Amino acid sequence: MRAALDEAIKASDKGEVPVGCVIVRNSRIIGRGHPLRETLQDPTAHAEMLAITAAAEDAGQWRLDDCTLYVTLEPCPMCAGAIVNARVSRVVFGADDPKAGACGTLFNVVQDSRLNHRVELVRGVLAEDAADLLKAFFRQCRAGRGMKPQKRKP
Repeated sequence: MRAALDEAIKASDKGEVPVGCVIVRNSRIIGRGHPLRETLQDPTAHAEMLAITAAAEDAGQWRLDDCTLYVTLEPCPMCAGAIVNARVSRVVFGADDPKAGACGTLFNVVQDSRLNHRVELVRGVLAEDAADLLKAFFRQCRAGRGMKPQKRKP
């Protein structure tokens, strides 16, 4: 989880929401990610999505069934769906997300028995550290010192 927190700090340094994700197989990080939504102007560029893509590339396959995904903030529905589709074995996350959490807070996509894959779930690991990063970032945003301005098309 400390490596995921490092990714979150990288995101914050870029003016992105401080969420970090790493994917581990056999005690080795095979995928890393932090949000690049503002940088790429891509609504799908969440930490988990980028880490899953990197891990699949490293593994040479899309199935990540022997991997653990560590993320500082509870995955949203999009990311939870990608986690299920990638067959990730286990998710460990820090802070709950009361606005978009899809791993137990609002929904529990990763453990829904109607889907063809279920994920082992561990909640609350270094939750306070993760939440503190988010609170500090949004405090800076409100003070006008955070997040890059959005590019708007005419």
